[in-house]
Amino acid sequence: MSVSCGVECVFVLGFARWMWKRCTHVGSDDSATWPAATAEEFDAVPRVCRLILAVYETDLHNPQFPPAGGYKLNPDWVVKRVAYEQTLGRAPPYLIYTDHDKKEIVLAIRGLNLAKESDYKLLLDNRLGRQMFDGGFVHHGLLKSALWLLNQEGDTLRRLWEENGRQYSMVFAGHSLGSGVAALLALVVVNHRDKLGGIPRNKVRCHAVAPARCMSLNLAVKYADVINSVILQDDFLPRTPTPLEDIFKSIFCLPCLLFLVCLRDTFIPEERKLRDPRRLYAPGRMYHIVERRFCRCGRYPPEVRTAIPVDGRFEHIVLSCNATSDHAIIWIERESQKAVQLMKESSPGTITTAPKVQKFERLKTIEKEHKDALDRAVSLNIPHAVATSEDESHEDEPEPSHAKREDASETKQKSSGNSANWDQLVEKLFKKSESGDLTLNKDAAASKE
Repeated sequence: MSVSCGVECVFVLGFARWMWKRCTHVGSDDSATWPAATAEEFDAVPRVCRLILAVYETDLHNPQFPPAGGYKLNPDWVVKRVAYEQTLGRAPPYLIYTDHDKKEIVLAIRGLNLAKESDYKLLLDNRLGRQMFDGGFVHHGLLKSALWLLNQEGDTLRRLWEENGRQYSMVFAGHSLGSGVAALLALVVVNHRDKLGGIPRNKVRCHAVAPARCMSLNLAVKYADVINSVILQDDFLPRTPTPLEDIFKSIFCLPCLLFLVCLRDTFIPEERKLRDPRRLYAPGRMYHIVERRFCRCGRYPPEVRTAIPVDGRFEHIVLSCNATSDHAIIWIERESQKAVQLMKESSPGTITTAPKVQKFERLKTIEKEHKDALDRAVSLNIPHAVATSEDESHEDEPEPSHAKREDASETKQKSSGNSANWDQLVEKLFKKSESGDLTLNKDAAASKE
């Protein structure tokens, strides 16, 4: 009897300790050891958030729901706007914008529309381990949407890049559902840069705002030099390892589902999570906006922390009443703008005083962080992790002529076993109609490049 009572006491104490740790886990704990971001590297985030919000407007000359301070864009520089009527459910609405001030060509994609069945179909079109790409796993439906977008707008993006002297950066931005499409679009473009005229890797950027988990850990780390994920405090989506289709099947009991997922994942060992190559993660480098503290009321001045985490990569759902509100693009735009203003005001750099962290030194630090993250992934035996990027040796080479570029592209496709062949990838995920248009192949099998 005394033995059973002792075992019961140990169990109760252990459970109480576990409950205390889970209930006191706050969003800021995920990035507690990360360094602070600089204004130079985070300055683009409020701008791309406003561009994503602009997709929701029907007339940018007379906007109905502008954010505080307006959209701060030139409506005449909007090259193209595409609504649900044109995408026919193959992708969320988007716009293409040429920012001549920042020398950027931006493709911005809106987030999930709860009233559109087609958006749910994109999320439901996936099973763990179904779709491989470039040596890792990705979300099948989001990849099909990204490929459709590139087929539709590839010629437009290429023309814009060449018309502007091949000097502008190519920026893909999206929120929620759109963030997954944008991230996989950037991943495909980096692997098939010839589709956009041979654009260099260092001119391709992606800002995934409130990102969905859309790629395996080795890809998330490998493309951290291209993809940036922006997360506001307690946002549930980047922390939810449950397949997205399960989340949105249970959208009306989301708080209960998140609580059950939180309980379940607490008991899964970290090593088991890292060894599962099918487990999807939020992509790229992480920028975490922190504005609340434990047992404190109200919002504090936001601070932004950044890193390329490998283990402990937003693995625990935060039991917070703000877990869903922090996912809203309007809040992310507002808080990111405040954070940028605070960073600029607190920066010691003025007309007469140089900043403590020089821009060149920060760029060197970013490159080193990426290499360290790749090495960390290899040391943890992450499936398919590589120590250096396969394309790293080609980045500093001068751009070849058109004929040489085609020969190099053919040679690279033949010699690379992990990089997906464009024609084969499109053939497996799409089928041609009698009129010659590409349509999504609902019965496409898993692509294992």
